[in-house]
Amino acid sequence: MTTGVRRRMGVEERRQQLIGVALELFARRSPDEVSIDEIASAAGISRPLVYHYFPGKLSLYEAALKRAAQDLASRFEEPHEGSLGGRLLRVMRRFFDFVDQHGPGFSALMRGGPAVSVGGAHSMSHVSATNALVDSVRQVAYEQILSHLRVENPPARLEMVVRSWISLVESTALLWLDGRRVPRAELEVKLVHDFAALAAVSAAFDEEMTALLRTLLKDEPNDGPFTDLATRLIALAS
Repeated sequence: MTTGVRRRMGVEERRQQLIGVALELFARRSPDEVSIDEIASAAGISRPLVYHYFPGKLSLYEAALKRAAQDLASRFEEPHEGSLGGRLLRVMRRFFDFVDQHGPGFSALMRGGPAVSVGGAHSMSHVSATNALVDSVRQVAYEQILSHLRVENPPARLEMVVRSWISLVESTALLWLDGRRVPRAELEVKLVHDFAALAAVSAAFDEEMTALLRTLLKDEPNDGPFTDLATRLIALAS
C-alpha cells in the first residue's frame, strides 16, 4: 500500500492555486460571502498559510478578479474567418460560457468587486483597481471588434456604436443572471442582431457609416444572423 505524500508547492504555484480555488468558490456564491477559512479549507492548507501568500482578503480577491478579467477578455478573441455575423455569434457564445460558469464572480467584477472592508472602511484603491480591470476588458473587446471591421481609426459614430454595444452586452448578461428568464441561445443571437441594428441606425444618418455597413453586409451568407434580422424587419414593415 502506497501512502500519499503532499507535494510542497513553490510560492507562485501556491498563489495560483489559491486564486483558482477562490474563483471556483466565487462561481457558486458572491465573493463577499466567501471567507478566507473556506478558501483555506478548499486548498487544503491552514488559514495563517493563506495570509503568508496574500497579505489579506482584499489582495486575494483582487488577484482572483484580475485572472477572471483576463479570462473574460480572451473570450472576445476570434479568428478573422467567415462572416462578421458568424464571428460575433461565436464570441457571444464564449462570453456567455463565462457568464454561465462564473455568475457571481462576473457580477462582482462588473459591479465593482466584492464588498471587502479594510479597517472597517471600503478600500478606494480596491474600487479603482477593479474599475481598471473592467475597463481593460472593455478596451480589449472594443479593439477586437474594430479589427474585425478592418478599421484602425474609427470615426466618432462608429466608436459610439461599438462602445454602446459592449455596454449592452454587459447589462444584458447581468439581467440574464437575475433569474435566467430568457433562453441563453436566444440572447446570444439577439445581441448580434443588436450590433447590426445599432450600426444600421447610425448608417441611416451618416454616409461613412453607410459605406462601412454595406461593406460588412456584402459577405453575409443567406443563413447568417444579419440576413435573418433583415428578413424579419422587412416582414415586420410589410
